[in-house]
Amino acid sequence: MTRGLGSGAAGFGAAGFGATGFPDVRPRRLRQSPAVRELARETDLLPRHLVLPAFVREGLTDPAPIGSMPGVQQHSLDSLRRAAAEAAEAGVTGIMLFGVPAVRDAIGSGADDENGILNVATAAVAAEVGDALVVQTDLCLDEFTDHGHCGVLRSDGSVDNDATLDRYVLIALAQARAGSQLLGLSGMMDGQVAAVRHALDAAGFQDVLLLGYAAKYASAFYGPFREAVDSQLQGDRRTYQLDPGNRREGVREALLDEAEGTDVVMVKPAMAFLDVLREVREAVRVPVWAYQVSGEYAMIEAAAQNGWLDRERTILESLLSIRRAGADVVLTYWATEVARRLARG
Repeated sequence: MTRGLGSGAAGFGAAGFGATGFPDVRPRRLRQSPAVRELARETDLLPRHLVLPAFVREGLTDPAPIGSMPGVQQHSLDSLRRAAAEAAEAGVTGIMLFGVPAVRDAIGSGADDENGILNVATAAVAAEVGDALVVQTDLCLDEFTDHGHCGVLRSDGSVDNDATLDRYVLIALAQARAGSQLLGLSGMMDGQVAAVRHALDAAGFQDVLLLGYAAKYASAFYGPFREAVDSQLQGDRRTYQLDPGNRREGVREALLDEAEGTDVVMVKPAMAFLDVLREVREAVRVPVWAYQVSGEYAMIEAAAQNGWLDRERTILESLLSIRRAGADVVLTYWATEVARRLARG
């Protein structure tokens, strides 16, 4: 039966059917061969659309596997350099660095220490591949605090927004000095973009880019990431990350970040918030990125290991869905693998 004919072609008359009773409109013509499908494709996925998140842990001499994220590692400095070089060779756009320190304290002192693991790693990667891809750093406190929150705590345990901004400014300057070309403001503090932009400009770092994690949701999909950074989180982050039920609030946050001077806005997680991603893309004029987070990665890997999904097809389809929804760039742990696969055609 021809699609949409129901009880027969005769009853459709002028609704797409000629006098013979056969369809005048045949969308399947655009799907008839790989070459035609390629010509008709609306959304593409190229290596330049991908950024690789990477973890570097202080004190490691060899990379350490992350159990909940098969194929992902906590890197040593040497293995991080190799991973960055491989990403650049594959055509990946950038690498986003996360540091895992040996010692933490209440204010995350290691984050702005020039000898702290993230700043040392940034300098190393910038020296290795800084001309080939954009070296990026996560600007937050959660990996560096002994309580695991993204900000400085008051005596009652709540996050002090404005005291945290003071810390972000110091971290931003340290990361810029280390060679970071793009700072990922992931803490979800009010006014973080404006505070950091003003400080960078005043210090002569006008060319350092800002990525505002504008629509970052308090999501269950971050679970494996907490293993990756050895998170010390006590409680949750619902007073600063967005409620998963709120769509308009995500758009509002993106508009605020754009007004404060961010160069790029982020939606995170990606796959569970494609509706927000689409609305943010339509609302702002700056580039929009999305982060395919650890839980989204882990669930596909787990299903594939059980034989429930075709791993390669599912990975590509998941990334295409994020691009189709409006992401100009996707942060994904599969970045290098997928870039190589795309290069092979």
